[in-house]
Amino acid sequence: MNFNFLSPVSDSVLAHNELLPAQALGRKLKIHSAQHGIPDLEDVNIAILGVLENRNDVNYIGEEFQLNEIRKSFYGLFPGSWNTTVADLGDINKGESVEDTYFALKESITILVKKNIIPIILGGSQDLTYSNYRAYDALIPMVNIVNVDAQFNLGDSTKPIKNNSFVGKIILDKPYNLFNYATIGYQTYFNSQEEIDLMDNLYFESYRLGAVSKDVTIVEPVLRDANIVSLDLTSVKGAEVSLKQKFSPNGLDGKEICAIARYAGISNKVTSFGIYEYKPSNDDELTSMLVAQILWYFIEGVNYRVKDDDFSDDRNYKKYITLVDSEELVFYKSNKTGRWWIEIPFLADVNNKLKRHTLLPCMHQDYLDACNNKVPDRWYKALQKNSV
Repeated sequence: MNFNFLSPVSDSVLAHNELLPAQALGRKLKIHSAQHGIPDLEDVNIAILGVLENRNDVNYIGEEFQLNEIRKSFYGLFPGSWNTTVADLGDINKGESVEDTYFALKESITILVKKNIIPIILGGSQDLTYSNYRAYDALIPMVNIVNVDAQFNLGDSTKPIKNNSFVGKIILDKPYNLFNYATIGYQTYFNSQEEIDLMDNLYFESYRLGAVSKDVTIVEPVLRDANIVSLDLTSVKGAEVSLKQKFSPNGLDGKEICAIARYAGISNKVTSFGIYEYKPSNDDELTSMLVAQILWYFIEGVNYRVKDDDFSDDRNYKKYITLVDSEELVFYKSNKTGRWWIEIPFLADVNNKLKRHTLLPCMHQDYLDACNNKVPDRWYKALQKNSV
């Protein structure tokens, strides 16, 4: 298997790891080291992959960065009662060009996902999400992306790709594999009205920071439906992170970002998870510990995945049918987990890539709203996208 572009975890991190208690996470990982090479991936469920690329950051001025502090913080945590095997594959260094780095990341993700290993990408700039998305060209026909971010990052797709405009490239570059794009925690004043209108016109989903802070559970269904989750650390409020990492006084707090990571982990569909825009500084402990805890909660979620979306056997679920404006809405509730889905009707005359009744994750509240004659927003947007 070709992982030539990976450099091992640094000796200083490995030396630090040797001093940790035997029960610590770092002592239970399979680690890519200079001495032993890339570990055997036979029974690995999750692989951590650093990517030291930030040249397409709009504010890039030639600075280098490394992920050692994150690794030290993460290795020092204690695992839950997990039966999940985690490997740390080290880092993809900057290529000759940014495109070389993109290629190396795309290839690595494709290899891992084909082996049913979930890559966790620890990145520099968030434009790396583009090559994460491209890795799915060889994997599945349609992709759902969730971006945890203060900004939509649509940008001007006619200009070269940057960390604040990569989504425009995802939407407009062939092959067109994007079905849904959702942003969690966006802050209106960081987004132009044109971008906000475009999100609406494309029937993409967005969850404002205020709504998420009021009730973080509203984002569980959209994460349950995601293939790729991309988390921008600038979505976290300034008080929660180190000096160089501070972006805005408002943002998601530590508990909310960890809850979102856990929802992403629990989702049966999420097959890659990225954390981006990490900026080390001299007072780094806070950010590196927050990233370590985000990782911990994602892995915790993966460990507790339950296969509850098999609707071929009617003993697995209860079915509810309700009428809204003469439209019949069909809901399913899993007997195993109590999670809800709503059926998107198949449109016979539409040549789309979803040739079946598609079940869309939703909340119990959506069913209650439908009983009160209110069409669920996610259902409406998915139906419109299927009609385009």
